[in-house]
Amino acid sequence: MKAKATLKQIAKELNVSVSTVSKALNDSPEISELTKIKIKEYAKLKNYKPNVIGLNLKNRKTKTIGVIIPNILNSFFAKVFSGIEKIADKKGYNVIMCISNESLEKEAHTLEMLSNGTIDGFILSVSEEAQKLHEYNHFKEIINDGTPIVMFDRIAEGVECDKVVVDDFDSALNSTQRLIDLGCKNIALFSSVDNLSVGKLRAEGYLKALEKNNIPVNENLIIRTDSEDDLKDKIEKIFDNNTIDGIFALEENDSVAALRIAIKKGFKVPEEISIIGFADGILASRRLSPSLTTVSQHGIEIGEVAAKLLINRLESKEENLPYETVVIKTKLKERESTRKL
Repeated sequence: MKAKATLKQIAKELNVSVSTVSKALNDSPEISELTKIKIKEYAKLKNYKPNVIGLNLKNRKTKTIGVIIPNILNSFFAKVFSGIEKIADKKGYNVIMCISNESLEKEAHTLEMLSNGTIDGFILSVSEEAQKLHEYNHFKEIINDGTPIVMFDRIAEGVECDKVVVDDFDSALNSTQRLIDLGCKNIALFSSVDNLSVGKLRAEGYLKALEKNNIPVNENLIIRTDSEDDLKDKIEKIFDNNTIDGIFALEENDSVAALRIAIKKGFKVPEEISIIGFADGILASRRLSPSLTTVSQHGIEIGEVAAKLLINRLESKEENLPYETVVIKTKLKERESTRKL
């Protein structure tokens, strides 16, 4: 591998000061154009790369954002990251992505590791374990040390920071209402995310819709668990022992499982049963047959808004900028798994 030159080596070779080299590479008006060209060309020839961590030492800025997501296989988080990267690139920031794998320990370790001067701020969605245990002190410590955090989707109540969420409760209420409007009277709820804040809000929206329409809650039609495998086993039993004409699923894998098991059990979708699910992925929507009616969470937009909030805070001259919670409205995308009015 070709060795990388340092500022000191370039300065020595060109018989100038390290300060002159640094200013030339940063287009300082103090340095003549001829000297800038000479130094830049030599630096390129010698494979010089700036130390990102060492940049802007005067104001302690690295122009780097740390992003922590719970699960890399979830298409929603991939879309959010895409939105973050788009804005970061536009504003001249680098992005470091890490994965907590739903682990509190790994989440806390990543925060500590990157907050030592590697990054300027974090954008993250809280791990499953942290939400399950309601353990959020690691976030508070980072914020108290002066490193800002923007949370998205899964947030930590009680932690003061900027947040970007979707209208989970209203989305669930409206989706369940849609099934009711289509004539569904026995609507099942399938959730493998009941230990997450988003899962709880969506379940509450479902229950509120039943209440508003004077439909009694049938506990036999409700599955609330934190395990996808457990959910699939219980779905099989619900279909065998109950009358169902509608399903509201609270997560992408829940939605896919609901549709596939319904078809396996011989149901005609949507003639006999209508299905709506929270899902942003192509698999869960357009590539299934029949295609799935979904609640779209606008992951890219969430990422863009989160990045803008963080960068605005990093670049603001106001010391006590008030925290914001931005709510992104979801959209029900109707496809083949729901009947037409």
